[in-house]
Amino acid sequence: MNSLLRLAPAVALVLALLFPSVAVAQADWRVGGKIGMSVVSGGGGSDAGFQIGPMGEVILNKNLSVGSEFTINTQGGNPVIWLNYFKYYFAVSGSKIKPYAEAGFLLDIVTGGPYFGILFGGGANFWIAPNLYVPAELHLGPVFADPTLFDIAITTGIRYDIP
Repeated sequence: MNSLLRLAPAVALVLALLFPSVAVAQADWRVGGKIGMSVVSGGGGSDAGFQIGPMGEVILNKNLSVGSEFTINTQGGNPVIWLNYFKYYFAVSGSKIKPYAEAGFLLDIVTGGPYFGILFGGGANFWIAPNLYVPAELHLGPVFADPTLFDIAITTGIRYDIP
């Protein structure tokens, strides 16, 4: 199991390097920023903090995208998290709200790390102007540190579609 966890950052890097080749084939992008709160627990304690950072997605079709986020957090050790994910948008006819589910891999760069993790979540983009959205989202999942931690993040921000 330990040897598999050591390979995890390499797998995350390979997936991240694949994203630009997908981006060249598609011209539609979604860019923006995120801001929110996160709680990390494990090893008999928990630590809450604030997070902020940029994000970008390549929109593959009306329901599927791949993206990457980079956040700076205020928990102990000031972790920097790089998250790469796949996102599926659910079709809601007649609505300007775009609900989605997502799953991805993260690299948590912190004192004693970096550590690999898996996050799942979802949310919705709320339309506020042409090509402009405000999201509400929830991420949660394990971070394979010693001991294994559990991360929960509730965030919002701004998203802009570049057609």
